[in-house]
Amino acid sequence: MSIQDCQQVIVVVEGKGDSKQHAFASALGDIQKKMMQESEVILRIEPVEVEIIEATEETYKERFLFFFFPRKRTSYHVKLEVTVNVTTLQVNDVTFTKKVTDDPDGVQIPIISKKI
Repeated sequence: MSIQDCQQVIVVVEGKGDSKQHAFASALGDIQKKMMQESEVILRIEPVEVEIIEATEETYKERFLFFFFPRKRTSYHVKLEVTVNVTTLQVNDVTFTKKVTDDPDGVQIPIISKKI
């Protein structure tokens, strides 16, 4: 009996960063977070195809106290559609055997008998 299930899923993720690499890494790192919300136990997430929906570069001037030390700042934003192969473990299909045992952390108190 196989309790593994493999399926192909399309996930849309977004990421921001100070460089292009950081923006893509941020977006791809969110794949696992999104998949964990939908599935119980994931064994493997394998990206198959990545499509860029939107990629933006935002540039602005930053100044200290509105006048001093102007510098140009750039931030990147990407929105990706990623096709992933997801292998999950079907926990509901597992049959568990039931055992009733004593508490292993409990303290055993000996029975005290009174003799009068």
